[in-house]
Amino acid sequence: MSRYRNHPLWFAFLLHRLSGIGLAFFLPVHFWMLSLVLTNPESFDQFALWTDHPLVKFAEFGLVFLLAVHFFGGLRLLALEFLPWPSRHKTLAAASIAGAFLVSGAFFLNAV
Repeated sequence: MSRYRNHPLWFAFLLHRLSGIGLAFFLPVHFWMLSLVLTNPESFDQFALWTDHPLVKFAEFGLVFLLAVHFFGGLRLLALEFLPWPSRHKTLAAASIAGAFLVSGAFFLNAV
């Protein structure tokens, strides 16, 4: 493995890309589910009952984590593009991951 792949900012880059891929898979399913409200309300009601399962609630935590990681990773990229950065890149990358855990954890504690 190359040296740059051991750098924490490379892992931040990878996490941002993987969260984007995860969200790209989730969004079509989400829009399909929302369309059930208009096209087939009975199916939506059955689906809504299924979402009360604890495993689905835990999956929602994962989804909110992906959203938060992608959001904070995007802020990190904007900062890289537009702000003069000192040598504390590692700290800011770790703070973005910690922020993602904080946001998704708060959602999880409220959703359960």
